[in-house]
Amino acid sequence: MGFADLLDRTGGMGRFQITQVALLCIPILLMASHNLLQNFTAAIPNHWCKINDTEILNSSKEGWVSLFSPLDNDGRPQPCLEFVEIQWRPAGYNVTAHNSTDAATRSCTMGWEYDREDYTSTIITQWDLVCGNKNRRQLAQSLYMAGVLVGAIILGGLSDKYGRRSLLIWSYLQMTISGICTAFSPNYLSYCVFRFLGGIALSGIGLNTTALIVEWVPTKVRTITGTLAGYSYTVGQLVLAGLAYGMRDWRWLQFTVSAPFFVIFLYSWWFPESARWLVLSGQPDKAVSEMKRVAKYNGKVQEAEKITLESLKVDMMKEIACSTSTYTVLDLVRTSTVRRITLGLSVVWFSTSFSYYGLAMDLQKFGVSIYLIQVIFGAVDFPAKLISTTSMIYIGRRVTQFFSLILGGLAIMANIFVPSELQTLRTSLAVFGKGCLAASFSCVFLYTTELYPTVVR
Repeated sequence: MGFADLLDRTGGMGRFQITQVALLCIPILLMASHNLLQNFTAAIPNHWCKINDTEILNSSKEGWVSLFSPLDNDGRPQPCLEFVEIQWRPAGYNVTAHNSTDAATRSCTMGWEYDREDYTSTIITQWDLVCGNKNRRQLAQSLYMAGVLVGAIILGGLSDKYGRRSLLIWSYLQMTISGICTAFSPNYLSYCVFRFLGGIALSGIGLNTTALIVEWVPTKVRTITGTLAGYSYTVGQLVLAGLAYGMRDWRWLQFTVSAPFFVIFLYSWWFPESARWLVLSGQPDKAVSEMKRVAKYNGKVQEAEKITLESLKVDMMKEIACSTSTYTVLDLVRTSTVRRITLGLSVVWFSTSFSYYGLAMDLQKFGVSIYLIQVIFGAVDFPAKLISTTSMIYIGRRVTQFFSLILGGLAIMANIFVPSELQTLRTSLAVFGKGCLAASFSCVFLYTTELYPTVVR
């Protein structure tokens, strides 16, 4: 008898598993908000050079129109240039068609004015991350994703050493503190630092949430529970759109998606440690205690009484034998089979993540309401994940993974050849590609947990 059989004896997918999965899915909902937050907190509003008040007062001539900046093709001031000297044109003169391209210009000297109709405040307007500083916007997002990478490396290893529960609780607390501190950042540097720490915490939450779900639910329902976790992320995208629409100030939005993690931190102390991990880490006595607790919560009191240290050692003989060995990252490439799995999954993870976030993290480029496109991008995940779940159950993981990546890639590549004026078609292809990649995410999450043995998971 193995651990899976032991889980079935203690209630299978019982009340405990349902409660735990539900509580673990709540922070996944908020993870989407943090991943895609800069679509709104770092949105770039229309902007133009700020003009000296004295110049404005002295720029009135009857029958003449003053120009402070060159105009673009739509008749709006160019965002990064101003005239060295005010240009004058007769009233009624077509200033757009006859722009003063020959007049001397310079970079904005007084800062910028911003259109605050859609966004009361963003980090762009807060620290003038436009024109010469526009790359700092992408840098902030890159540092956040670097934190996700660092967190995966550091917290993944620590969770194997100190347990899934401990690292998950710590990650919730770190996300709370770093997220709230981000909302009160006094400058751009501190903003980047706290976002980096938030990225680390997000990795700890994602990795250990997946581990606790997979290691406490029976094998036959892993596909369903994995999909439910995926749908939580999808709902989170819709929630983010609603919150961002109602809160146009980036600090309030950042605070709102961060503060709930403190409540999650408090209730996370209820989670039991993974009994499978306890056995593999040489703590079978604690594993017995956790199994008894789960069995009683599921109403299996008699089965709880039958679980003893001796019976656990008999039931999990193979797992306990593995606990005598030590494993490192080199074990991911030590044998040909695991090496092939590692290489294949790494390519799938990279291609899925690179394409998915390339589409989802810069919604302003679609040229439509950013709130609407966020809702559409979130809603497409529902049918995509439903189809992928059905496919994984009846066709298999490998076929589902293959077609979701192929179709997603073809949709993105086709967009290269669509003229920019066909915005509806370009957006439709992007939405279809994003749905395929969401299906790929659902599959690769489950695939990864099932292909690796627990000791290297």
